Formats: sequence, C-alpha cells, structure tokens
Amino acid sequence: MGDGEVTTVDFEDLDPNFKYEVSKEIGGQNIKLCFNCGICTVSCPVRRIDDTYNPRRIIRMVLYGMKKEILSSETIWKCAHCLTCLERCPQDVRFAEVIEALRILAVREAEKGNLEIKGPQFSFDSIFKDSIESYGRVFEAGLLSKYMLKRRAFGFLMSFSVLGLKMLRKGKINLTPHKIKALDELQRTFKES
Repeated sequence: MGDGEVTTVDFEDLDPNFKYEVSKEIGGQNIKLCFNCGICTVSCPVRRIDDTYNPRRIIRMVLYGMKKEILSSETIWKCAHCLTCLERCPQDVRFAEVIEALRILAVREAEKGNLEIKGPQFSFDSIFKDSIESYGRVFEAGLLSKYMLKRRAFGFLMSFSVLGLKMLRKGKINLTPHKIKALDELQRTFKES
C-alpha cells in the first residue's frame, strides 16, 4: 500500500456497504464527509517516519469498499492516535477514531475466522490483553518472550538477556506470573465485553 504502488482490485471484491458498516461504529460516523483534501496525510507524524502510511488512502479504501484489503492490512495498526488529523480536518472526519472503528471491525472479522490480522502492534496488544486476562496484571517476562517469539525476533530477545538478569537479581521482574486476588471477577468482565 505504498504511494507509488498500483493495486488492481476486482469489482466483485468490493463491498459497497463497508462505508456504512464503518459509519455505524463509534468514531466512524463522519467518514463519508471526507472530500479527499489530504490534510490528514500532510499533518500525520507517522507519515513523516513511514512514507507508506497514508491516512487519505485508508479513507478512500473504506469509501471504495475495499473491506478485506484494509481490515487485513498492517496499516490500520500504525496510527499513533496523536489527534493531529482531528485538529486539522475541515470536515471533522476524526481519522484516529475511524482507525479505532476499523481495528474493532478487523478484530471481529478475525474472531469469525474471516481474516488474519497482521502487524506488530496487534500482536503486542493481543499478548498484552491475554496476560491481563490470565493473571490480572502484566507478566512482563512472559509478554516480552511471547511477543518476540511470535515476531520471530530471537536475536532481539537474546539482546535483553543481560538487562533481564540484572532486573531479576534486583527483584524488578519475576520468572513466574503472580495472579491478582479478584481474578475471577476480572475474567467475568472480559467475557461480558
């Protein structure tokens, strides 16, 4: 999805109702107001770091109905939610909120087995959530090791070994997780949401 990249899409793959689906989500209400001015993209600090990130293109893809492409894309997980786009958008599209709506839809589709979510941010978020759900708090050693193993960053994981040993000796981290007292209550809350 880089700027110079040309993407061919079959008309049959487009979902004309996708923009309505997004607009029904909290934060997605104003997406159809976008008139493609590009202020969101020009203002975006993530764009300055990663020139393949293009908020205007994401909105266009939603409006065109490219549901599968955008929900399975790593792109929707790159937004830093700095809200610069929200401050500058003349149409009050609220891009960061649209991104949140897209993330929610992507997770729903993944839970149904309709798509696989890619990207390091989603991987980290899901491992973090699982840690909270399992123990009631973050188990840092488990979080880091699961994340690095999932990303296949074995060398990067090993680079933390010296720091990890120092933190372990000082009692800053544990090798085994500790559960909170009201874990069953927290797990009930997770199931209800």
